Amino acid sequence: MYLLILPSLAVIIGGFSSRNPLAALGASREMKLILAYELPFIIAVFTPVAKASTILFGELVRYQAANGMFIKNISCIIAFVVALLCTQAKLTFVPFDIPEAEQEIMAGPYIEYSGVLLLIFKLTKAMLLFTLPVFLVTLFVGGIDLSSTGGIIYFVLKYVVILVLLILVKNTNPRLRIDQAVKFFWGPMTLLAVVGFILTLFGW
Repeated sequence: MYLLILPSLAVIIGGFSSRNPLAALGASREMKLILAYELPFIIAVFTPVAKASTILFGELVRYQAANGMFIKNISCIIAFVVALLCTQAKLTFVPFDIPEAEQEIMAGPYIEYSGVLLLIFKLTKAMLLFTLPVFLVTLFVGGIDLSSTGGIIYFVLKYVVILVLLILVKNTNPRLRIDQAVKFFWGPMTLLAVVGFILTLFGW
């Protein structure tokens, strides 16, 4: 989980070090966004962990193979929705593309970057677009069964479904202001994540 925050930290450092006021504004927004979504994301992720009483990925997958996917439980459905919206923010997809906000601050933290350096930033975001849905599939939707071709195909289908959900949210919502995003994550999302976590402690 702490590795998933490194791309955002790199954007913040890169934005501030470019000495451009628009880049600094974008980096500042990225920092506020991290502070907003990390708390509900962590609570949501630890909901299935609490249900299975293990933090190991392999054990989480085996638990789901024996007892069914976590997403079949009410608590984990709530946690999945919260984690999915936090993933949207981690990827800085609309409505949480506030740090870049091309119509307002050009490209935000990336404004002074081009060539290989810009490629590294963009490639990192592309890697997150693969890593984060796989992370969610492993945690909530049963992971991957490498013992058969059918299991791999089923995993790819689950990955595509999550990707489609992310793209749907991206293409059907307007951008939020940074204060709206912070209130959204610290308010409804954190509350939902806590409710999901409490429900899982009671066996839901």
